[in-house]
This record gives sequence, C-alpha cells and structure tokens, in this order.
Amino acid sequence: MMLGSIRRGLQSLVLALMMGASTGCFLHHGARTPKAPPPVVPTDVELERAMRLFRHGDFRKAQIALQRLTFELGPSAPELAQVRYYLAESWFQLGDEVQAAADFRKVADEFSTTAYAPLALLRAGDANLRLWHGPELDPAYGETALAIYQELAGRYPDSDAAARARPHVRRLENQFAEKTYKVGMFYLRRKAFDSAIIYFKDVIANWPNAARAPDALLRLVDSYRAIGYTQELQETCEHLRRFYPTAPKLDRTCPAAVESGTATPSTPSL
Repeated sequence: MMLGSIRRGLQSLVLALMMGASTGCFLHHGARTPKAPPPVVPTDVELERAMRLFRHGDFRKAQIALQRLTFELGPSAPELAQVRYYLAESWFQLGDEVQAAADFRKVADEFSTTAYAPLALLRAGDANLRLWHGPELDPAYGETALAIYQELAGRYPDSDAAARARPHVRRLENQFAEKTYKVGMFYLRRKAFDSAIIYFKDVIANWPNAARAPDALLRLVDSYRAIGYTQELQETCEHLRRFYPTAPKLDRTCPAAVESGTATPSTPSL
C-alpha cells in the first residue's frame, strides 16, 4: 500500500514537472518580439540611388534598382519615363545593343510628350548604328538607324537630339550612296549601261545630299551618251547645272552644245 502511494506520488511529480517545463517554454517563446519588417524606401530615394549608381558607372547595380522601380511606380508616375530611359541606357552601356534599341523605341513611343522621347530616338538610332559594322555588310541595321534618325528630325526637328543626329545622318547617307555608286560603276565598266543607270539613279533619288550625288549624275550623262539617249542626257545636264554647278569637270561632260552629242566623257570618280 505504502509502496503504491509512493509510486503514484512520483508519477504526479514527474507529470507536474513536464507540464511546468512545457508551459515555461511556451511562455519563453511567446515573449519574443517579432522582427520588424525592413523599412520601405521611398521611390524618390531609390531613384536617386539608382541614378547615383549609373553616374558612377555601376550599370549592373543601377539596372537592378531601375528594374525594381518599374514595378514599384504606377503607370502614370511622372518618374517612369526617366526610369525606363535609363534602364535602356544601362543595357546599352552593358553592351546589349539589341535590347537597348528595343527599350529606347518603347520609351519614344510610350512617353512621346516627355523630354526623354527625342533622346530615346537618338539612342535607338545609336544602338542600331553600333550593331552595323560596315557598308559592305548586311545593311539592315544601318538602314534602321538612318530611318530612326530621320524620324527624329521629323518629330522633334528643333531638339538637341535631332542636332546630334545630323552628323550620323550625313555619314550614313554617304556610306549608302558610296556602296550604290560602286555597284553602278561595276556595271558601267562592263558596258552594262541599263543596269548602271538604275544604280546611279538610286544614288540621286535616295541620297541627293551625299558626296557621290554629283558623280552619279555625271556617270548618268556618260551612260546616256553611250547608248544615245539624247533627251535624258540633256535633262541630266540641266539638273547638274542647276543643283550641282560646282561638280568637277561639269563643263567638259556637259558643254553648251551637249545636244550635238560631241561632249567628252569625264574621267569616272572611283
């Protein structure tokens, strides 16, 4: 009897100790203060940080910060144009011209009334120009760059971006004109005059301000003379005198008595 009472007492004591330990553990953990969430950084502060990273040349980190801002800013936020523009600029600086060109194009189209639109068109042209490695290669990127620069001049003619694009336009026009002129000369030397005429006309029609335009007209005169197209020869000489009066050897190629067909072909400008 006494032994049973002692055993029951020990069991009660163990149970009480276990319950006390469990309660103490619960109270201990329940007393912990939950960690506070990280403070929310205002978007203007985050934007300034992203721009600081960009200005310091840390384009990868700037890109991450700008990408985060595109999700945090609402679609009507005035800062969104700036964020999207510099995100595209980050791609450009990191060497991904294809992505940069696409993103600049979107900025120009989606934020057309902001100051970033003409800049975005300029940089979209620049990205395509960097992707084009020479006039003898596939002209697609060069043609796209020229079209974008011309669009910039049409949409924002008085902008600083349009002024900055003009040297690129002249360079591209001269490159395309040179390439086409050389093809015309290839056919002219082989006396394939009809084919040569097509390419020389192409130079004049598409790039009238290029350095090769007067040369193309002179070669047109030579081609027309070779196949006896007197009327076309006269019209081309009149065009030369009117628009390119200082063209080299113009008087020799187009003398006053050009209708007689006795003029001497000028030496081709290679």
